[in-house]
This record gives sequence, C-alpha cells and structure tokens, in this order.
Amino acid sequence: MKQAEKHTSNVLNLSQNALTVLQKRYLKRNEEGKVVETPEELFRRVASFVAQADSLYGKTVEEIKQVEEEFYELMTTLSFLPNSPTLMNAKRRLGQLSACFVLPVDDSMESIFDAVKYAAIIHKSGGGTGFSFSRLRPKGDVVGSTKGISSGPISFMTVFDTATEAVKQGGTRRGANMGMLRVDHPDILEFITCKDNNYKLNNFNISVGLTEAFMRAVEEDSEYDLINPRTKKISGRLRAREVFEKIVNQAWKNGEPGIVFLDRINASNPTPMLGEIESTNPCGEQPLMPYESCNLGSINLAKMVRDSNVDWHKLKETIWKAVHFLDNVIDMNKYPLKLIDEMTKANRKIGLGVMGWADMLIQLRIPYNSERAIKLAEEVMGFIQSEGRLASSALAEERGVFPNYEHSIYNGEMPVRNATVTTIAPTGSLSIIAGCSSGIEPLFAVSFVRNVMEGTKLIEVNPYFEAEAKNRGLWSRELMERIADRGSLAHFDEIPDDMKKVFVTAHDITPTDHIRMQAAFQKYVDNAVSKTVNFPYQATTKDVEDVYMLAYKLGCKGVTVYRDGSREEQVLSTSKKADEKISIEVGRKIVPKKRPPVIKGSTRLLKTGCGHLYVTINEDEDGKPFEVFTNIGKAGGCASSQSEAIGRLISLSLRSNIEPEEIVKQLKGISCHQPSWTEGGKILSCSDAIAKAIEKYLHSLNGDNGNGKTKYNEVMLIGACPECGGAVEHESGCAVCHNCGFTKCG
Repeated sequence: MKQAEKHTSNVLNLSQNALTVLQKRYLKRNEEGKVVETPEELFRRVASFVAQADSLYGKTVEEIKQVEEEFYELMTTLSFLPNSPTLMNAKRRLGQLSACFVLPVDDSMESIFDAVKYAAIIHKSGGGTGFSFSRLRPKGDVVGSTKGISSGPISFMTVFDTATEAVKQGGTRRGANMGMLRVDHPDILEFITCKDNNYKLNNFNISVGLTEAFMRAVEEDSEYDLINPRTKKISGRLRAREVFEKIVNQAWKNGEPGIVFLDRINASNPTPMLGEIESTNPCGEQPLMPYESCNLGSINLAKMVRDSNVDWHKLKETIWKAVHFLDNVIDMNKYPLKLIDEMTKANRKIGLGVMGWADMLIQLRIPYNSERAIKLAEEVMGFIQSEGRLASSALAEERGVFPNYEHSIYNGEMPVRNATVTTIAPTGSLSIIAGCSSGIEPLFAVSFVRNVMEGTKLIEVNPYFEAEAKNRGLWSRELMERIADRGSLAHFDEIPDDMKKVFVTAHDITPTDHIRMQAAFQKYVDNAVSKTVNFPYQATTKDVEDVYMLAYKLGCKGVTVYRDGSREEQVLSTSKKADEKISIEVGRKIVPKKRPPVIKGSTRLLKTGCGHLYVTINEDEDGKPFEVFTNIGKAGGCASSQSEAIGRLISLSLRSNIEPEEIVKQLKGISCHQPSWTEGGKILSCSDAIAKAIEKYLHSLNGDNGNGKTKYNEVMLIGACPECGGAVEHESGCAVCHNCGFTKCG
C-alpha cells in the first residue's frame, strides 16, 4: 500500500466529516505538513501511552497490554473519547493532555504578569485558562508603591487578551480564556459591559460570579455591599435588581456575560480546607482551585442503547474503564508548569461526562422536552456518578487515595482516588468524530447543508431520521432539502406528529426545557454542566431573566444563554430566517457610488495554484475600501478573466455599501483543484486568495499586522466559521461549526 493510500484508510468506518476533522486537527503530520497517521494509529498511540501508567502500580507487561486493548476498544468503538489534548498530544513531543486550567491573579504587578506568562505557556501546550480578577483593586484605587492610580481589572484583562493573540498553539487549538469577576467587586458595572462591543476581549468568555447574598437581594429588591478587595472594606452599595437587569440585558444583547453561582460551587468544593474556588475553565463546566488542571472525557450515550433500552451493563463497563483511563492520564501528563503538576496530582480531579444524549433519547423514542427525558437524565447521570465513584474507590484501594484526601469532604466517608469524578463538557469536535449529538444538547438540526470540496453542497441528514423516513415512505431528496432550509420539522405537515416530537431541535424546545435538562444532569455532576440555553431572535429580556432565576432555583451552577441573531454579524443557520431579517431593510434601489478621478491604495502579492496573484485595494476619501483590481501574473485565460470578474463584482459591492467582511465570508474557503501553501497558511483558490487579501487589508485598518484576531477576524468567529465559512452554532457554552469541526474553545 502506498503511503498516501495508507493514511486515508477508514477501517473504523468513520464518517467523512469525522475523517476530515481528524486529518485537520488530530493526526500526526510530517515536516512537509502531510498526514502520516491513520485514525487507528492515533487511537493505538493514545491507548498504549495512557496504559503505561499501570506500570507505576506494579502491573506486568501482559496486564498493561490488556489494559491497552481495553482503552483501544473504548475509543475505536467510539464508546468513549478523552478530551482533545489527550488525542492530539499523547506519546508526542508536547505531551500535554489536559484541556483546562485555572491560574490565580493576585493584586500585584508580579502576580499579574506571572499569570500572563503562565497562560501563554498553557495556551502553547493546547490548554485553556480560567482567571478570577476579583482580587485586583478597583479602577481609581490608590497604588501604594507609587502613589499612583490603579487602572482596574478590566484594563489588565486586555493584557491577557493580547498575550493570547500571540500564541497560535501550533494550529490545532486556539487560546481560550474565562474571565470572572465577583458581583460585589466595585468595578462590576464596567465588567458587565466590557464586551458590549463584539470586537473587544475576543479571547475571553466572561462570567459574573453571583453570591447567595446578591441573589437574596435581587429577590428582595434591596441593595447589597461592594467590597474593595485591597482593604476588604465596604466601598459602596448598589441596588441588586438593577445590576441583575444589566447582566440580563447584556446577555440578551450578545450572550455575555454568563453567570456562575460562586457560593453554590464552593458548597460542593471537595477540598474546602485548601481554599475557595474562584473561577472555572473557559466553558464554565470545570470549577478549579488555583493551579489545578482537569482531564476530561465523554461517554457516547448513543452507543449505550440495546433493543430500545438503556444497556446498563455496557454503560457500567464503560464508566469503570473510562475512570481508569482518566486517572492514568494524570500520571502520564506532561504538565506545562511544576505548580500545576503538584496541584493536579494532589487532588487528581477527573471529569467524566457524556455526549450523544439526544441520540439516546431518539433511539428510545423519548422527546427531549418531556418529563420522561428529565427522569431518564437523572437516572443515567446518577448511575454514571455512582459507578464512577465506585470505580474511583476501587482505584483508591489499589493505588491509594488522592494526597489531599484528609483535607476533603470524603475523609472518613469512603476512600476515593479522585477529588471529583464527573463533569459535562462541550464535545464539539469529539462528537463529530464519534458521529453523535453534542454533549447533552438537543439536535442542532434534523437536516442541514454541509459545504464540501470545490464548493459542492451536501445535504446531511440525521441518520436516525433518515432510516425512519425511509421505513415510513417519507424519504425524498426534495423534502430533505426543504428541511435543511429550515433545520426543524415543525412546519412540515407531511411529517407525522410522533416523529416531530422525537426529532426536536434546539430551537423547537423552550428555554425552560433547556434549563430543566441542565438541572437534571447537574444533580449528579460533581463539577458543573456546560450547556447553552438557546433563545429565538424575538425573545425578550424578561425571557432571559426568567431562565436565570429558574436556573438559580433548580440548582444549576451557572448559565450560558444565546439569542439567535443577537450578534450583528451572525450568519443564521437557515436561509429563510436570514431572508426574513434582511428583507425588512431592502426595498429601495441601491446606486453604486461614483469613482473619483484620483484614488489611492495598496497592492498585495499572494501565491496561488494558478500563479502569483496581485490584489490591489483602493480606498475612498474616508479611507474605506472602495474597489479591488486583480492580476493573475502570466496565467491568462480563464484564471485571469475569472479573477478580473471577481474584482469587478467586489468593487460594485463595495461602492454599494456592502460591508467588506460580508464579501470575505462569501469568497473565503472556496477551493479549486490547485491549492497552494504560503507563510500565512493554505490558499485554496484565487477566490480564497482575494478574500484573504481583503481580510489582511481590514486587519491593517484596525492597526493589526494580520497575525492576530481583530474586529474583522472576529466577524468570522461570531457568525461564520473562520476556516470554512460555514454557519457557527452556539452550544455547550461554545461556538461550533458542524461543517468542518472548528470550535472556538478547542
């Protein structure tokens, strides 16, 4: 078998989309950038490496080989997958296997910039970081050493954000941060609105840490105290309901800030004697002590169904093997900092979660938004937590309890190897590899359009729906295309009601149902649950407020909401909605601006498969892009005429006040048969090159050299995938492209 053929094999019968994601992000490449690993070899690499931890506990070579086979089967059957850094880095030079970290930020310049440095090291290794900025003195407070004035926590967050820009993580995972501030910090009002502009702090998710005292004040409509973290004294009072409404309004506007119930998190802190938990990882599901990291993994519930019933025996076996796997990862991990190594091994936290929940419900014919689903969620997660702790206890008998056990809530109750066992994390890329629904989210669509090579559009249909539609004589290409246009079955009279109830999507169910499902799982999760509560575009601030209060009353540890279309540049998932929204503003003739006699601009050279492409972008008198000219070097013929035509159409669009980033969205990602590689990455076609030239030009307008995200790059991230141009869905506290597997949080 030739090398090229070997590394496109599909012995595991993975979907084409899974193969694409693996090849793009996970499989090893040589120095020329060519994939030199098959999916089978990846899973073998991970299984053999993680199994080696058993040698630390006296296991023989034969026993370790047996463990390796168990781990290999777990992953190749897609019953369980560990977090992305483990798949990417096991048995490789980087060796960093953890997804999430929390770093402390104390009120000194030394601590702040130590945290910046440590975060850069973690991001380089493929991890995400969480910070609480609550210890920093407020804006305008005195700086004792210099008698100067403090700039406050929000200004320092921009330093962290800029540092994250500088670290590219080798092209596999981008840096992600959580920024948290206590609601009783004097700068809380500035923090709530610090992402009011969609183009600021784009490497941060932000959450407000709510206290029980604050929530009582909200319910009582009373004031609460603001505490200066430097002096520990009251520095003012605010009306709680006004602050709460400000949080709600911002979340309604663009999805941030999220909220985290800090006191509730600390009530379940397994090691309270070691200190308080101040922050979480970027997606909010993993509260951690300073310098802790956590290794996450997810069981594919779609594989835990047999004969239309939950296969409890298989689920138990999978839980025990997965706990063993994740505990081994702690020992085999190459931690980015010695402090993290020590703290992680002292508490040995793991986070076993689930994906494929919607698929399990579909196989069991249980509607997602039903009482039966809520009851089953509690039953399944209760089983996972119970068996997970038993598996951890068995490991403790064999390997010893975690070192900080005597400072934990378990001391004297039961021996456990791990301070925490369960977490429900986002599974954006993992669920694509496993071919299942993401986390505990409902289906994002029953049928949708996927863009594939050379601009071809492929209609992708949920396999369970496809099988049932064919069995019931409902299948037709035309119907699937119509469903893809809507995403949901709600408006199709030809679909029977029983199918509509079972195949519900994220926007078919109410925000209340989202929260009730999150709360059902949270009852039996040691850490927290990453989930997005989706709202329709027409939702009100009162709707968001009601969900926040319900989450508080039902015992959730935090909430992330997203109102469809709430960010100005969002590309909606279905064309009908987009058309309805745009048509309101359309109705008059658009006349392109006339070209002045003299105009200035700049020319950029890009290498394409057709030769050197020169792209000239000229500006109007206000310094805005006005027209584009292209020259394809010596290529001539079709390539030359096509690029000239594209340039003319772009110029017409710009002179008609079309936003340049919208033009970039349309052209970026179009591929041809002759792609090329440059220092900036892969150029897929002349169209793609022109888009990237415009994008770099827009970066320069914003004072960026084109190497980091700016306003114009973030437009891609918010609405359209920056890698393929596909629509981005907001789920599990993250932004995910189901077209190519890109995720904002890795």
